[in-house]
Amino acid sequence: MKFKMKLKKTEIIGLAVAFVIIVLDFIFLFGVDLFYFLLGIAFVIAGFPFFLSLILESNKTLEKESMFLEFASNLIENVRAGTPIGKASLNVQTKDYRVLNPHIQKLGSQISIGIPIQTAFETFARDLNSITISRAMNIISESEKAGGQIENILESVVKSVTQIENLRKERRSSIYNLVVQGYIIFMIFIVIILVMEFKVLPIASGLGDSFGGNSGGDIGAELGGILGGGGGRAASPEELTKPFLWFLIVQGFFTGLVIGKLSEGRIKPGLKHSFILMVLAILISTGAKVLLGSPGV
Repeated sequence: MKFKMKLKKTEIIGLAVAFVIIVLDFIFLFGVDLFYFLLGIAFVIAGFPFFLSLILESNKTLEKESMFLEFASNLIENVRAGTPIGKASLNVQTKDYRVLNPHIQKLGSQISIGIPIQTAFETFARDLNSITISRAMNIISESEKAGGQIENILESVVKSVTQIENLRKERRSSIYNLVVQGYIIFMIFIVIILVMEFKVLPIASGLGDSFGGNSGGDIGAELGGILGGGGGRAASPEELTKPFLWFLIVQGFFTGLVIGKLSEGRIKPGLKHSFILMVLAILISTGAKVLLGSPGV
């Protein structure tokens, strides 16, 4: 399965709008709390078309696999009636398979002009870009080449694909609670980070003022050295909390991938969860700074 990267019009528009927002943000609001919030908005605008395309692609793949079952069932009926599989592939074109219609028409056209059935089936599977359908078509193609009771092979393939789809549905249903728990745990993580950012670290950095200036300064300097707040000098709460947003973004990205792998068995569907969690992390973290002000201010 080849990976193709081709930007759509909506994705280009989203990237262009995000770029304009980022440029204006750097020009007029650099150094202000609202600066990071608008960067988050730009990220959402840039990523949303890709997020939407991912969902539509996932839904389209599910529809393709569902229609493929109907297509294969109709092939079985024709083959059982004594029609060769090549002729049967032409006969089923009269029925409506929605998203599969162009591909089935192409399959029939290739067979009509004399292209070998195996080659036509391979092209059909490649165009649909579905692992499940590709495996099924490979089995059908090899069975047709070897000869024998092709209708029995077709029936076995349909049963196999049906079982795979049922197992996927059962897994999505049974794993739903884990997906919800993943979102809840991530929200709790965000709350913990915000409490540290706006409550704990300002208190820790202010210990120097309460105990004579050295103790708190040492704490601030140590934390500053760990988090990149500025060498050996006492770091301000704002400097100490700068890495927190990146913690949340990285955590959201990988949490989404794990959720996708658990719920659908593949990493790619997890990208939509990653996008949602990263958006939540960015908007909540930067929005809190806009509403509450920078830590220690």
